Amino acid sequence: MTTPAIEVQNLTKRYDAFTALTDITFSVQPGEIMGFLGPNGAGKTTTLRILTGMISPTQGTVRINGLDVAEKPLEVRRQIGYLPEVVALYPELRVSEYLRYRAQIKSVPGMQQKARVAAVTEQCALGDVSRRLIGRLSKGYRQRVALADCLLAQPRVLILDEPTVGLDPHQIRQTRELIMALGRTTTILLSTHILPEVEMICHKVTIIDRGRIRAVDTPDKLRRGAGGGSHVRVQARADAAQAAQALGALPGVARVTAHSTSPDGFAVIDVEPKENQDVREAIFKLAVQRSWTLRELAAQRASLEDVFVHLTTQEGEPVAAAKPA
Repeated sequence: MTTPAIEVQNLTKRYDAFTALTDITFSVQPGEIMGFLGPNGAGKTTTLRILTGMISPTQGTVRINGLDVAEKPLEVRRQIGYLPEVVALYPELRVSEYLRYRAQIKSVPGMQQKARVAAVTEQCALGDVSRRLIGRLSKGYRQRVALADCLLAQPRVLILDEPTVGLDPHQIRQTRELIMALGRTTTILLSTHILPEVEMICHKVTIIDRGRIRAVDTPDKLRRGAGGGSHVRVQARADAAQAAQALGALPGVARVTAHSTSPDGFAVIDVEPKENQDVREAIFKLAVQRSWTLRELAAQRASLEDVFVHLTTQEGEPVAAAKPA
């Protein structure tokens, strides 16, 4: 059985009377890109700081490539590249000077330091600013310097906390492509608020809220499960109640939700099909039979944003976390 690259078991963190994390458990397999999602104050940054050995848990264990973070913190840190949300750099150093200094700090072999600095400078598109003082760079460029720092020692695990904060759209695309490329050989835990980014690059998603894990699964399974599946939006010039009743009687239809009728007489109805059923043709034939004027007949799918809002706005006890696929 493959040893998880990141393994978190029954992790709890308390600050006096406040509990930041409650018995959270999840794992990231080697070569996976895991999205780590949650609203502000959910416990994401606390979890990341425990994973990197910056703070200690109250209870539970964390292992990186089989190494216990509490027992072997220095060995663990040699295998991790960590990009915090707020990056501390040396503004009086030039970019190239800073990266050479950090390569020495990280014990990159002397014969490899020049090559590694050149490699991460190219990876993070810093060539044009390599001779500039860090203090004179934009926030986006400083973020890229910090990401280059993370990559210097070729870590086996990358932990990235909001890596695209402050970047322009072009830089965000470059960073996203870099993360996807790194994911072919590196395990990545990515904390971000940009949900479309998660859908594009993450193999799996962990959602945390109020210090508890709400779900762990692939984006597709989360959309079809916790957040609701696909449905067909129908707009037809018809009586809403009668149309909903007729649509609900069609074979393959699991549920029908009628919305308010528009001022021009079009009823808006969502039709949820049974699993693996496509009911659009049946709906069209029914509309022809009933002489409905169709303005819309379109399949729609729940987004990861829908899932996220659904899981992080429920009252009372948290929903059970889905088992990893």
